[in-house]
Amino acid sequence: MQLNAGELIAFILYFAIVIAIGVVFFFRTRGGGAADYFLGGRKMGSWVAALSASASDMSAWLLMGLPGSILAFGMGKVWIAIGLGIGTILSWIFLAPRLRRFSIVAKDSITIPQYLSNRFLSKSKALQIICAVVFLVCYAVYAASSFKACGKLFHTVLQIDETVAMLIAAAVILAYTFLGGFSAVCWTDFFQGLLMIAAIVIAPIFALNAVVNGDMASAASLGEHYFNLLPTGKLDWGSISSILSGLGWGLGYFGMPHILVRFMSIKTGDMVRKSRVIASVWTVVALSAAVGVGLVGRFFSPELATNGEQESVFIEMVRGTFPGFIAGILLSAILAASMSTADSQLLVSASAFSSDVYQPVIRKDKASNKEILWVSRGIVALIAIAALLIAVTPGSGSIMDLVENAWAGFASAFGPVILLSVFWKRFTYRGACAGIITGALADVLWLIFLSKPTGLYEIIPGFLAGLCAAVVATLLDKEPEDNVKSLFQEAVSYKG
Repeated sequence: MQLNAGELIAFILYFAIVIAIGVVFFFRTRGGGAADYFLGGRKMGSWVAALSASASDMSAWLLMGLPGSILAFGMGKVWIAIGLGIGTILSWIFLAPRLRRFSIVAKDSITIPQYLSNRFLSKSKALQIICAVVFLVCYAVYAASSFKACGKLFHTVLQIDETVAMLIAAAVILAYTFLGGFSAVCWTDFFQGLLMIAAIVIAPIFALNAVVNGDMASAASLGEHYFNLLPTGKLDWGSISSILSGLGWGLGYFGMPHILVRFMSIKTGDMVRKSRVIASVWTVVALSAAVGVGLVGRFFSPELATNGEQESVFIEMVRGTFPGFIAGILLSAILAASMSTADSQLLVSASAFSSDVYQPVIRKDKASNKEILWVSRGIVALIAIAALLIAVTPGSGSIMDLVENAWAGFASAFGPVILLSVFWKRFTYRGACAGIITGALADVLWLIFLSKPTGLYEIIPGFLAGLCAAVVATLLDKEPEDNVKSLFQEAVSYKG
């Protein structure tokens, strides 16, 4: 399809809105400290916190990667959506309220590394440095997937070079993240979450109507096991490993820093319960609609299953169903999905380095708030550059591949440690360090050597290895001091 003026106008309007939000919050938070820039002063309401967490979680793979997998390989890939739905609900029920309370009691921590150190009342900076390294690596990979999605969208719709498109998207994301910090990110994510859910629900409904009233693809082209929930069509190791791998995606919610900080930022405990319902409903509806896009797309654009362009199914569906400007608005959902994840990742990475490495280790707690904020903005830019380099490198993988790798890395390193920190009084600082290091290493080693031979997603062995290492190291360590145990009890009973 040729360049459409209506679509171009919609994209420009979308970019103008998100940059305007960044400018507004730059002036509203000017003069504020690190807590305002990184956590919005813990003033996020239920709707903003819930939709921001959901939108930052569901990157462009929701509209491109997951539907593309369903289109190409069938309902055997639906286990990813099921795993993510279960993980979302469980994290909001069991983790969100406790993590919020613990982060407040633990010296009002504003970052995950800071929280983990304060949870054990430790003066050592080792854990914060370890966390910062994992953050920088995983978030560079994760943000690369978002930039790649923007490049694919602009190349398809606006007929411009993918690398140039990635640079444009990165510049816009940097602009409002650089200016407004956490509040700007959350409010843009809130509006982007609304746009994403509207687009992904509307598109398959109208496309299905077009299919029903037109010529449907031959059922024979679907393949023998297309609608079978067992990926291989029978209960063998191939199906079992695929099902376990899909369900394993749900473990990511317990260790994803840009989601965890949303839990920490909610204004009151009562708002957590409301946010839980909003986020759970949003996620279930969005994932169900994404599966619908893949299924309808197999009939709407069956050629995508054979030409390797299955991740373009949402783009083709929208452009083939709606007129220019409306199509541009709906396609902006891909920008929303990409940006809502990338902005959160850049901000969390920057906070991990500036607050947890630069301030305590490099500057020995002598840096002013203004200095920390400017260092943070510099780190945001550096990580964005690293992500761009990954995205433009040939052979870096598909959008789904990049998300898969980063998602597993975070889940394996932080998931077990975060859960143990809020549920186990006996848990120790050394146990946390062992869990993060072991989980991250096990994840990488499994990905390199055993992922293909076993067919098992590295998130499962990585998570289990991190959990075992954290528990064993804690049991071999001496019990926590009484003041650490008292902090745990205070957090459990905290009512704010």
